[in-house]
Amino acid sequence: MLKIFLLRHGQTAWNADNNRYCGRTDIPLTEIGIVQAEAVRQQLKELSLDGVYSSPLQRAALTAEITSGRPPIKDHRLTEADFGLWEKKTKEEFIPENPSLWQAWMDDPGAARAGGTGETGMEVVLRVDDFFKELLATRRSGNYLVAAHNGVNRLYLAYKLGMPLKNYRRIVQENSSVTLFSLDDKGEFLLERLNAKW
Repeated sequence: MLKIFLLRHGQTAWNADNNRYCGRTDIPLTEIGIVQAEAVRQQLKELSLDGVYSSPLQRAALTAEITSGRPPIKDHRLTEADFGLWEKKTKEEFIPENPSLWQAWMDDPGAARAGGTGETGMEVVLRVDDFFKELLATRRSGNYLVAAHNGVNRLYLAYKLGMPLKNYRRIVQENSSVTLFSLDDKGEFLLERLNAKW
């Protein structure tokens, strides 16, 4: 059985700026974000990790490295969702520009393209799910730290829990929080802790 410690990266300046959408923009952690990652390292210091993976974006990769004490294996499938025209903006900025785009995403993010030109929620889910299927097929068991992002984490969790993807925003993933789930030999998903601070 795989035990996955799914970590959202630490705070960025855009997270602190009314949750400005980072998406694929590769911005660094703030000093607070670094402190948050160090706190997770202390929380998980007794945990023996069999592998560390992250999105290639620096905010996730550095969070993983600080938390685990070693460089992560970077995998593009863990990259944050492409939010298209919404990237670099807050909801207060982009919704008035085109309210129908936001409404389409809220109604059916599985099929709608984020920001009109970005990914669909299902495209995000399928690439993240592919990463975990490959990990299960090649590793079979052990403890793995996986550092990724708010959007991809929540969409994947909603999918694995059998929720309509439009409910993904009801799942909380705070900066540098850990969500623990397991995958058995058949790929069955079990959520053990959500948005936890050890």
